[in-house]
Amino acid sequence: MANIFSRLFKNPNINKFNQSFLFNWGGENTTYDTDAPTYLDSGYNYNSVVFSVINQQATKTASIPYYIRKIKDKGAKNKLNILTNATKNNLTPQQQVKKAILENKAYEDNELVMPLERPNATQSWSEFHALYKTFYALTGNVYIYMLMPEDGMNSGIPIAIYLLPSHLMKIVLKKDTSLLGVESPIKGYMLIEGKQYIEFEADKIIHIKTSNPNYDENGEHLYGQSRLKAALRNLQSSNKAIDLNIKTLQSGGAFGFIHGKTIAFTPEQAKEVKERLKEMNSSTEDLAKIAGLSAEVAFTRVNLTTDELKPFDFLKYDQKQICNVLGWSDALLNNDDGGKYDKQLQEQKRVVVDNIQPDLIPLQQAFNKYFLPKFKGYKNTELVYDISELPEMQQDTKTMVDWCILLLDRGVLNRNEVRDIVTFDKIEDANMEIYTVAADLLTLSEAIESDFNIEPPING
Repeated sequence: MANIFSRLFKNPNINKFNQSFLFNWGGENTTYDTDAPTYLDSGYNYNSVVFSVINQQATKTASIPYYIRKIKDKGAKNKLNILTNATKNNLTPQQQVKKAILENKAYEDNELVMPLERPNATQSWSEFHALYKTFYALTGNVYIYMLMPEDGMNSGIPIAIYLLPSHLMKIVLKKDTSLLGVESPIKGYMLIEGKQYIEFEADKIIHIKTSNPNYDENGEHLYGQSRLKAALRNLQSSNKAIDLNIKTLQSGGAFGFIHGKTIAFTPEQAKEVKERLKEMNSSTEDLAKIAGLSAEVAFTRVNLTTDELKPFDFLKYDQKQICNVLGWSDALLNNDDGGKYDKQLQEQKRVVVDNIQPDLIPLQQAFNKYFLPKFKGYKNTELVYDISELPEMQQDTKTMVDWCILLLDRGVLNRNEVRDIVTFDKIEDANMEIYTVAADLLTLSEAIESDFNIEPPING
């Protein structure tokens, strides 16, 4: 249809992207990852490695402090965004000072509370953040439903928000998506559970997704890609290895044939031996484990032993691969290869910087664009997540404080700026805004007038 449209009208303004990937223009189906329930059922609910990793990620995500701040200077805010994105918030002490100064310029001092005390009647904000991370890590998609009155004085203002089960969601396309301009092809979202098909309007859903390079004519690229998709075989291998280990334990490690050593059993003898073995296995009496036979017997093993199969080597390999795709460290899974205490601290900091903080950015951007502006008094505000308060980041904080004190003694910062950088409340005293140098607490101007010998500034 799209090609016919193009050939008939040859409109130079046609959106060739929509033309390429909405070939079934007029249909409503989208292609999505049919393995999504597997990531939950056979992964999070069934596999101890996946559960442990996702649970650690969700718990850490829920612990990140957050604030809502009003933007004061958009220029400083843009510079702050550039610094944060370039460093992934893994800042040197000098950059931490620069970030704090930019934050002081970018935002007003007062902080606002979240416009909803709870996201909904059954969740706290901590639970909301934990579940957000769980769905995002497992399926690559998060669907936030905003419950908003249709009319009345609160029309269009969310009174609750819900995280929908992303593994059960399907995107519904419009029947007549325009191939001109930049119109969204999405009509809405459908929750499919058993025989229930509940459709949600597009403007009441915030869809957050990971990047997805898989394009097709039915809109597969409109979904995020699950990280576990690349490790699906490792997930299956891990589950199979555990199942095999359980079967080996249940069979006592023996699987094979009992037979006459020199003369074959008659059918009656074979049946009698089998029945006796079943009785011995089911009995709890110690003496029941002892039996006698009037003929010589032999046993031929047909299975491989656990030493030959080395299932635990495969489990370690699968664990490493699952951790890799989920962006986590297997050193944090309480295994024997976890390393010493210093390595643990290093890895705890690394995963916060490389995994937890980056995965909160899409939620932060979505709230800033689609959620907060709907509330009175929250225009030009931003949700800000602050990882600097976490225990893993406190060594950096100590280094930053030492750096600030040095800059204070050199007259580069004043006392209120230092207090602001180390997240102390400012003191409403004009003297706290004066720039001083170390000796005798002279002001900077006094030191210059008295020809005070100030050391050269710090490099960098």
